[in-house]
Amino acid sequence: MAEFVKLYNENPNPREIQKVVDCLRNGGIIIYPTDTVYGLGCDITNNRALEKIAKIKGVKLEKANFSFICKDLSNLSDYVRQIDNTTFKLLKRTLPGPYTFILPGSNNLPTVFKKKKTVGIRIPDNNICTTIVEELGNPIVSTSIYDEDEVIEYTTDPELILEKWDQLVDMVIDGGYGDNIPSTIIDLTADEPVLIREGKGVIDII
Repeated sequence: MAEFVKLYNENPNPREIQKVVDCLRNGGIIIYPTDTVYGLGCDITNNRALEKIAKIKGVKLEKANFSFICKDLSNLSDYVRQIDNTTFKLLKRTLPGPYTFILPGSNNLPTVFKKKKTVGIRIPDNNICTTIVEELGNPIVSTSIYDEDEVIEYTTDPELILEKWDQLVDMVIDGGYGDNIPSTIIDLTADEPVLIREGKGVIDII
């Protein structure tokens, strides 16, 4: 059964944050709030946990399009090849925010992602998840949680999330009601930015 942890965005309790970080370090899978929809995540350095998430999502790990949740742009150089000044300015102007940016992956990607040429980077405007990442000391690998209900594509109520995912994950973080609009995905690997999915983030930034 999943542990249910309540956290407040304005001032996340350090003791509860530590509990989440310990869970991640021990290979746990968590569901947590972002500035868009709730995410399913694990420690980027834990291969066993990565395999578990891929299994839950029904995808092969090496082919999965998971995002890396970072605390700020300082994590970029760890996973992304050198980017030009224009790209960096765009990232600086829009992050933290409801965007996923596809960027060229570096040679430092975790072993399971070595064959991937690109990586999706997220820095949500949500204090709970950026505090978790900061305390963990490295990014969380993340994917959105979907709801089979066609009307409500993403589950927004933490208690209903717990009900549904109780047997699949180790911890559900209640950070209040989530959004049901996902992040805007923009590919920055070509000469011009390419809109992959229109979501919560405005698209006139490109």
